[in-house]
Formats: sequence, C-alpha cells, structure tokens
Amino acid sequence: MQNILLVDFGSTFTKLTAVDLKKEDIIATSKAITTVDTNISDGYETALDRLFEKIGSKIEFDQIVACSSAAGGLKMVAIGLVEELTTEAATRVCLGAGAKVELVLSHNINNAEVQSILDKKIDIVLLAGGANGGNSECVIHNAKKLAESEVTAPIVFAGNKDAADEITEILSQAKKDFYICENVMPRLNVLNITSAKDQIKEIFVKNIIEAKGIKKIENEIDRVVLPTPNAVLMAAELLSKGFDGIEGLGDLMIADVGGATTDIYSMADGLPTQMNALLSGLEEPFAKRTVEGDLGMRYSAMGVLSSMSPSEISHYNKQGIDIVKECTLRYEEIDFISETDHDYVVDDIIAAKCIDAATSRHVGTLKGVYTPMGIMYYQVGKDLTKANYFIGTGGVVISSKDPVAMLKRATKIESKAMELRPVSPKFLLDKDYILSAMGLLSMDYPEIALKIMKKHITEI
Repeated sequence: MQNILLVDFGSTFTKLTAVDLKKEDIIATSKAITTVDTNISDGYETALDRLFEKIGSKIEFDQIVACSSAAGGLKMVAIGLVEELTTEAATRVCLGAGAKVELVLSHNINNAEVQSILDKKIDIVLLAGGANGGNSECVIHNAKKLAESEVTAPIVFAGNKDAADEITEILSQAKKDFYICENVMPRLNVLNITSAKDQIKEIFVKNIIEAKGIKKIENEIDRVVLPTPNAVLMAAELLSKGFDGIEGLGDLMIADVGGATTDIYSMADGLPTQMNALLSGLEEPFAKRTVEGDLGMRYSAMGVLSSMSPSEISHYNKQGIDIVKECTLRYEEIDFISETDHDYVVDDIIAAKCIDAATSRHVGTLKGVYTPMGIMYYQVGKDLTKANYFIGTGGVVISSKDPVAMLKRATKIESKAMELRPVSPKFLLDKDYILSAMGLLSMDYPEIALKIMKKHITEI
C-alpha cells in the first residue's frame, strides 16, 4: 500500500488529504463545498478533481477513509442525575466521542423534555445517572419515559450498574434500540468514559452515517469511521504524547473556529501547579474537548455579539467598525464571503472573541478560601498554565493575516486572573487543515501521522 486518501465530510467543506505512505508525506490537499442537501458525491467529486489538478494527474488510491460532521454532525442528548456530576460526566462522554451536545437534561425528565429530544432530531441518547450502588430510581424513571415515548434514536445506558437489569427489561419490552455500557461515573468524582465513548463511535459508523446521507457515497470510499471532532481529538493526543520513541509536543491546546461552533481541545493532565491549590470537582480527562454552540463565524455570530460587553462594542465603534451590524450580517447571510480588508478585519475580531470566550469555558478556575493557615485555592477543571503549544485551525484562523494576535486571546490576562489559561505557549498553525485527516491516518499508521503533523503544523 502506498497512496491513501483521507476525507473529511465537513458541515461546510469536504476536505481531501492525499498521503504517500512510502514517502511519509502529504501529496496534496483540496476542498469543495459539501453537498449533503443534494448528493454528497457532488462535493466529493469536485474536491477530487481539484486534488488531481494540483497533483498534475489522476492517481490511484489503495485506501479511502473518511470522517464526517456533515448534516449538523453527531447530535446527542446527555441525561444524568445531578447536573454538576453525572450529567457533566455524560456530557464529557458525548464531547469526547465527537458529538455536539444539543440537550443536557438532569433529574427526572418530563414529557416536555422528551418532546425536545424529538424536536431536535437527536441521533443518540446517552442515559446516565448515579454512582454504582447509589441512586437508581431516577435513571429507571428516565428509562421508562424514553420507553413510553416515540424516540427512535439509539439509547446508550451508562449509569448505575445496579439498574442495568431493570433498564434492559424496560427498553427490551418497548423494542428500543439500546446498548448497555460501563458507568460513566462509577464512583463519586471518578470519570470512566472509554466504554460509552467506544459504543457511541460504533453506533455512528453503523447507524448514523446512513441517516446523514453518507451512504450514498459508500461505493466510492472504503469506510467512514469517525465523527470529525473525534478524529481531531485522536490527532491531538498523538501529537501531544508522541509514539514509539518519536517525541510529542507535550501539553498543548487547540482552537478550531467554525461557522456554527468553536471547539477547544486540551491535551494535559491539568493538575495544580500552584502550591496552595487543591483539586475539586469531577476528574478531568487527559484529552478533553469542549464545544461552544453559541460562538461561531456565521450561524452563531449573534452569540459572539452577546458575549461582548458594551465597552467592547463602543471600542470597535470608535475604530469605525459597527460590530452589531457586522455580526447581524454574518448571521443573516451564512454564505457571506469576506472580500475586502475591512471584512477580514471584522472576521479576525469575531474569531478572536470566539477563542477568548471558548477558552474561558474550557480552562480550569481557582477559587480562594481563607483558612487559619492563610489563603488556599480550590481548583475546578484543568490547570493549563504550562501548556507548551497553542494550535490554531479552522478557515478563519488559517486565512488570517495575523493569526498570532487572534490566538493570543487565549493566553493568561490580568482581567481573568483566576482562569488557568496558558501563560506563554508557542503558537502553531494547522495551515493545511490536516488534523482530522491525521486522526484518521493514526488509526493504522500512527508513526506516519505523527511525522506529518510535526512537519506541516508549523510555528508562527
């Protein structure tokens, strides 16, 4: 095997990366608008033609592997017991599996909440609740509600194992499509996401791809194996940890700014670096992803505007930029393409705000408590102050004339002193948009994927 084609069916663009395995390098990359509303093959064929044009001739591929976030990506609901604990654990499973969490529900769900699952056309329901040996009444109630409903989405149960037998009976009698996994929080504040995450990926490959229209292209590609964000997460973890004697980059963060969401990834244990800080709250995974559905360049531009203070808006007005008008324009015209220098300046402002706000929600925080021994701090979340690298990806970041200024908005600032942001990371750019492709490649060729990333994701 020599040539492999890696495909990312994105919500906006279908991106292709051709790799020569023998040379351990990229042959060429290309992209075209994703045509999921008509026939997804159209966008793929356009991107393929552009790829061959770059190469100078048509070439044969020994294998074609794809990931997808088309048609809204993998949409999930996380249902738990207590919002701060099992619901949060369930949400992290969804995000780690590459899903977009459309709904977060806790305690006993009611008819209106069940209807919201139907209204949002959820792809997979993750049902959690209770540590092993703890509360089982709530999760059994929620299973009954789902059993009585018209919800047809697969249900993954990953809660109190003491309730598993009864929930199996309830969902079997209702003829629901369901799966039983290990508890996402077997003990208080202990996270166990692997079993449920793997099951979600399996369901994605088996069931969801057909629903997203990807099945129309199955004769042209070998397999669609992952949701795109999960592929990025795999690539990021490989780049951080290294492989088989090839050194990784250590602790790192990634910001991926898109039209509808801003994704932040962190690869770090995140343990306290401050001597008088104690960990508090739910255990953090080494590889973490958060998704902000109200922060984006087009669909979520009004959410970005809402996150701006009156002083920020006034500041831009004094610079001759009506940021209210500009955000409204991008929200109302989601196919708006920047052409002028002014347009690109505005895009940079919006993207910088996305990164700033999304980083605030991703990193850990400190809360000071006065004790007889002096002030102590409780740390909730990950301490990312020592992150070695911060990587930018996504169209707006890659095309920016000054991506460093944009990415610096994620670093430590005096006005947010209690947020555990990176202090002095080096900034890298995924200029060829290859992270998702390298996640796919890493499934079979991790060493080659790592070498390519270290070569093409460059310092700026």
